[in-house]
Amino acid sequence: MIAAETVIDRHSTGKAAAVRATYLVESYLPLDAAAEVIAAEQSTGTFVRVAGETDALRERFRARVVAIEEEDADPGAQVLPGALGSDAADRVLHRGRLVLDFPQANFGASVPNLLAAVAGNLFELRELAAIRLLDLELPAELAGAYPGRRFGAAGTRELIGAGPGVLVGSIVKPSVGLTPAATAGLVGELAGAGADFVKDDELTASPPHSPLAARVAAVMPEIERAADRRGKKLMYAFNITDDIHRLREHHDTVVDAGGTCVMVCVNTVGFAGLAYLHSFAQVPVHGHRAGFGALSRCPRLGISFRAWQKLARVCGADHLHANGPGNKFYESDAEAVACIGDLRRPLLGTDCLPVVSSGQWAGTAATTYREVGSDDLLVLGGGGVHAHPDGPGAGILALRQGWEAAAAGVPLADYAAGRPPLRRAIERFAGR
Repeated sequence: MIAAETVIDRHSTGKAAAVRATYLVESYLPLDAAAEVIAAEQSTGTFVRVAGETDALRERFRARVVAIEEEDADPGAQVLPGALGSDAADRVLHRGRLVLDFPQANFGASVPNLLAAVAGNLFELRELAAIRLLDLELPAELAGAYPGRRFGAAGTRELIGAGPGVLVGSIVKPSVGLTPAATAGLVGELAGAGADFVKDDELTASPPHSPLAARVAAVMPEIERAADRRGKKLMYAFNITDDIHRLREHHDTVVDAGGTCVMVCVNTVGFAGLAYLHSFAQVPVHGHRAGFGALSRCPRLGISFRAWQKLARVCGADHLHANGPGNKFYESDAEAVACIGDLRRPLLGTDCLPVVSSGQWAGTAATTYREVGSDDLLVLGGGGVHAHPDGPGAGILALRQGWEAAAAGVPLADYAAGRPPLRRAIERFAGR
């Protein structure tokens, strides 16, 4: 897919701050007509001009079409239900990239209201046969509206006491069902094996079998004991996802016990919930993207990761999940690597720690390192750690050894000589 930046006409509108949105659109209307429908519907207009929509109002508040780049369309492509012209005998499907500027004056420095403008009713317009928000360019004014400490990659490393190089960790597995005591025992083993980071699964926040307060009380002593032995404290991301009014209480439960990270599912608490947490968070906020596939899996509909992650970062995520090469989900290796690349780019003066997860084990390290071109990553193994034949502790050692081999440019099988955890991981997971 062509990067959105390559299709944008950079001429200035000469107007006040705006959010620039890039879309992939299909329509049976000519693309310039479809673009004008979007601009009107998502700013000053409706299906017919009304008396209050004066020329002066339109000049100040109407979204503007900046660029149109037509592409070849597949006339046999499945289109959105109710698309205007889909039943015409002489229909011609047009496809292309549209770039629109939305005046910030329409929604102020507010991500929820910005999202209503750039990704609201336009998904329901019958003039569109397909539409996907590909990218957003955000004005600097937006960053000032979301105060709060940002940790990012550097701040996370400082809290962990880790220098350069990959951060290796795991997710608590099984995803649900473990008691606080069982979770604590597992975390103690992972910490003792040298894990930098462990997180709750997104499915476990504060269920009856493992209330958050009880889990914090059980897990933190194990983390502190391991820190006393190792001289380095494991970072544990407690899942505090809940109704918004409970987020501060949950955050404080973690921080008061000495915890150094909290996690939320961004799509379930919403950008407003994430921003609220960010406004008082004293520790890094680990952002999980659970539910993102509903927004993005169809390549001709929804919101791309590039656009979504920008809003999540503005609202306060210090870490964000991206699938990695060899993942168990729908994204190709190239798509996963592109997501990691998006997270590595600075945004409005901030950085974000990319979290490489899903299907990760020692054998995926070489591809990830080669394709990403960096080991400034947090790599989490779930099954690739916990299903190790010699237990989760050996799984952590094997994952780290896999990354050592990748960084050194040594073939995995060669590096496994004299390293039983890695050798056993290869026996268990290779060719899975």
